Amino acid sequence: MQRERIIREIRTRLATARGVTVLTGAGISADSGVPTFRGADGLWRNFRAEDLATPEAFARDPCVVWEWYNWRRELIATKSPNPAHYALVDLEKRFERFWLITQNVDGLHGAAGSQKLSEIHGNIWKVRCTRCGRVDENRELPIAIPPSCAACGGLLRPHIVWFGEALATEDLNRSYEALGRCEVLLIIGTSGIVYPAASFAPVAKAAGAFVVEINLDATPNTQVVDVSLQGRTKDVVPELLP
Repeated sequence: MQRERIIREIRTRLATARGVTVLTGAGISADSGVPTFRGADGLWRNFRAEDLATPEAFARDPCVVWEWYNWRRELIATKSPNPAHYALVDLEKRFERFWLITQNVDGLHGAAGSQKLSEIHGNIWKVRCTRCGRVDENRELPIAIPPSCAACGGLLRPHIVWFGEALATEDLNRSYEALGRCEVLLIIGTSGIVYPAASFAPVAKAAGAFVVEINLDATPNTQVVDVSLQGRTKDVVPELLP
């Protein structure tokens, strides 16, 4: 009964809101079968993600880093958006003021049809030239290693925000603008403990938003949000559509 009451309240809030912002993390991708690439299950040739996803690792051995990213791309290429991704596309169509902020780099939100979107950690299907800065989509499988820029011949790198790098100012500004204007914030499949995402719930609440958390387990945000639903995102998110 408690769960039903919470779902009814979320639906009512969404039905009467003028602006909605969504933050998604690894949990929504996990429901599509995308593996996590950090921790004990993220070893690749005895490397940890934290050892490879850095500017220093790329400077030291770009081929090894690209081999790892090619492996990741080949895994992700076999995955498809799930009902939670499609529910968010449906939600986007209902609001003029809607913005989706994702920490995921797999491109599944875009594949589902999301358009009002900030991929704050980048996109594994995009490459950036280390010489001229040009960013292009690239879905080659396998990708040439090392890949080179079609415009200037420079070395390409994944268009990913690596450990030790700052998020793009444009993405941050757009995200905080959306957080400050929304009436409902949905936090889906993320613990929200890594900055700047850790600041998103407090920012939205301070601006008067109703904050909802949907996650498999309780998180540090559970004590901050207005309501929390535990369960698989692919099951819970479609239930919320008003």
